[in-house]
Amino acid sequence: MDWQGQKRAEMLMQVLLVASAVAAFLVGYVRGDFQLMLLVYAGGVVLTALVTVPNWPFFNRNPLKWLDAAEAERHPRPQVSATGAAAGGKKKSGKNK
Repeated sequence: MDWQGQKRAEMLMQVLLVASAVAAFLVGYVRGDFQLMLLVYAGGVVLTALVTVPNWPFFNRNPLKWLDAAEAERHPRPQVSATGAAAGGKKKSGKNK
């Protein structure tokens, strides 16, 4: 799942849970049955899990482009020297004596 897919899955999860909560409340209020309300909400949670948990293809529309090994070896990561970070990284505060 790519980054936009994760965002899409989270938004879909929030919408489905709120919609199932509202539907459960309305069904429970109209029927006057607390147990039915809980069952409707539990069904909404299960439906939400079935829609958002698996890695469906519509969650992977923008895949990340990784470098292959040969390309990564041609562009090595920059090395940070220990002396440069320790010496120039901090400013001294206080009065000069």
